[in-house]
Amino acid sequence: MERKKYAAEFKSEAVKQVIDKGHAVVDVAKRLGIPEGVLYGWVNKFKKSEQPHSSDLKTLQAEMVKLKAELRRTTEERDILKKAAAYFAKQSG
Repeated sequence: MERKKYAAEFKSEAVKQVIDKGHAVVDVAKRLGIPEGVLYGWVNKFKKSEQPHSSDLKTLQAEMVKLKAELRRTTEERDILKKAAAYFAKQSG
């Protein structure tokens, strides 16, 4: 039996239906007329290629630490402004 070749665009669209849209592999495979195992392979290959490398991971972790600190500071500022607004509302009212 001859192995069937699929275009890269076809593969990526099938994988998008599974990953982005949340459709079941079985349903997508049946709808597109491809074996389930083939689609499972494409999805797994895509997921592995999406894994960040160790250098990317370190960069992402550093950015996350920075963003958490910024969020903490912004939250504190918001809370201070809420208290100030309540204080001045009492003073004027």
